[in-house]
Amino acid sequence: MSSKYDDLIRFIPALKNDDFGKWIVDHKNDGTPEHPIQFPFVSYSACVRELEHAIYEFDKNNPDMDLHNYGEILEKNGIEWGMNSMENADVSKLDATAILALLLGAVRAERFCDGALLSFLKSGAILRWLERLQEIAGKVSKDEGNSES
Repeated sequence: MSSKYDDLIRFIPALKNDDFGKWIVDHKNDGTPEHPIQFPFVSYSACVRELEHAIYEFDKNNPDMDLHNYGEILEKNGIEWGMNSMENADVSKLDATAILALLLGAVRAERFCDGALLSFLKSGAILRWLERLQEIAGKVSKDEGNSES
């Protein structure tokens, strides 16, 4: 059975074997006006870029979930929009909306802090969140299957 979360949970196997990305630091330029130093940035893997796109697409295609208010959703679940609170959140009892708010919050954090998404990936938080979403999707599919019998 398929679920509406399939476009996200399909990344689980790939993320288990991905290096996620690497920091690019400008060691060539000296900071003079002729050779300005480029700020460090993360060059993300194709898998991470695709996941980021899939998260934004999910948000766009599911306006009823109100995920653009991810901060409020996290707060209602006792989670602050910050690295420590999000990474250490006990997701075992969270619903799909809260998990999706974590995912969108992590992607949005990258806009404000270079490397934030990389930290969420390397800590295993993104994978945990996707695995919880997969667990929820499995329960939803079973419930739908039972209601048809």
